[in-house]
Amino acid sequence: MIRKILMLLALCGTVALSVPVFADEAKAADTATAPAAEAATPAAPAAAPAPVPNKGDTAWMIVATVLVILMTIPGLALFYGGMVRAKNMLSVLMQVFATFSLLAILWAIYGYSIAFTEGGAFFGGFSRVFLSGVTPDSTVATFSKGVVIPEYIYIAFQLTFAAITPALIIGAFAERVKFSAVLLFMVLWFTFSYLPVAHMVWYWAGPDAFTTADAAAKASATAGFIWQKGALDFAGGTVVHINAGIAGLVGCLMIGKRIGFNKEAMPPHSLTMTMIGASLLWVGWFGFNVGSNLESTGFAAMVFVNTLLATASAALAWMFVEWGVRGQPTMLGIASGAVAGLVAITPACGYVGPMGAIVLGIIAGIICLWAVVGLKHMMGYDDTLDVFGVHCIGGIIGALGTAIFCSPKLGGTGVYDYVANATAPDYSIATQFVSQAWGVGTTLVWSGVVAAIAYKITDLVIGLRVPEDQEREGLDSTLHGEKAYHM
Repeated sequence: MIRKILMLLALCGTVALSVPVFADEAKAADTATAPAAEAATPAAPAAAPAPVPNKGDTAWMIVATVLVILMTIPGLALFYGGMVRAKNMLSVLMQVFATFSLLAILWAIYGYSIAFTEGGAFFGGFSRVFLSGVTPDSTVATFSKGVVIPEYIYIAFQLTFAAITPALIIGAFAERVKFSAVLLFMVLWFTFSYLPVAHMVWYWAGPDAFTTADAAAKASATAGFIWQKGALDFAGGTVVHINAGIAGLVGCLMIGKRIGFNKEAMPPHSLTMTMIGASLLWVGWFGFNVGSNLESTGFAAMVFVNTLLATASAALAWMFVEWGVRGQPTMLGIASGAVAGLVAITPACGYVGPMGAIVLGIIAGIICLWAVVGLKHMMGYDDTLDVFGVHCIGGIIGALGTAIFCSPKLGGTGVYDYVANATAPDYSIATQFVSQAWGVGTTLVWSGVVAAIAYKITDLVIGLRVPEDQEREGLDSTLHGEKAYHM
């Protein structure tokens, strides 16, 4: 009986194991007899999965955004505040704080859309007005094919640029302008200068659009005007510093000099605050420059090193030249030199090597010192905190210097060809210099004209300057009813 049961189980197992074999053979036979046309139909390629943001890149971009906020409040506010007279300290802090807050809101409402969506060569579109269509899952491209970051953090990161740039202008007309006039001017200049310049320089379709020469030509046609000219600006030499610097010069010329300028001493009231502010700017600038890489990579590390070295070399260059000419090195001088180096390396930090960064910093430190001391005296304008001499001149040095030190022969990175997926082999300093000049010239003219119109409108609607008695007493008490110090 047991033997029969075992034989029955074996027979059942044999049949069970044979079923798949017979089924496979029948399926193969059916396939073999299928019509030839059907057999020849190629299988549809599987769709490539959508790229997913890397958590490390996202984390770094959040940190970088916080660092740039730190640059403005309190960094820039303290740097500027320490250099004015004590009776105007709070007015500068208030102007910087309010400007940052105001433009953060405008950026979310319409600024991001105009700057970073497809439209024309000078202005973007309105597809992201009120951040329409942005979700936690929406992404934007970086500078590597197939790599993305969350759109929300990109919006926040670029917001900090849009907010600090107009705040830089405050230093040019500090101690003599109405608070209400500052706010109105900022809205006008932000809308008609910062946003279009940012679009002209930084808007492009992203690396994934550059697959073939024809595709690259089509993608480039949708980019901003200055981008199409081939200008390189890694983190804002034109968009931020030249843009703000020339607007500051126009402002101090149209508003006029402070009462007592060149007739009475107007020393900084707290170089301690200025040093703290400059240090916060230096630390925050790593978010500014390194964050502009949009990825946490070895390339970002190079940008970090370039930013560090250029700033140090510019600070030392300013200090030693001042020491040699005036006989004493000053805290104000070395702090100003550091900022000049930060400004100059901003457009170049992703394109030059460390030695090029050092040389660029030295050049910026020396020339910006001359602009602040010599050019300012020669032209006779009252740029209170040297916005033009440091930011505009330093930005021009950095933008044009990028063309030189980007050369692989001088340790630079060259220009990447996204169609060939390799560095272009035929880098030309002269050709790139022309492209950089397009960026510099366009920004100077655009921002200068917009600033002049915005100042004029503000003067007609509100009036730019405070009355003489308020200026003499100080803006802290007359405009804000407060004092920075009670001693």
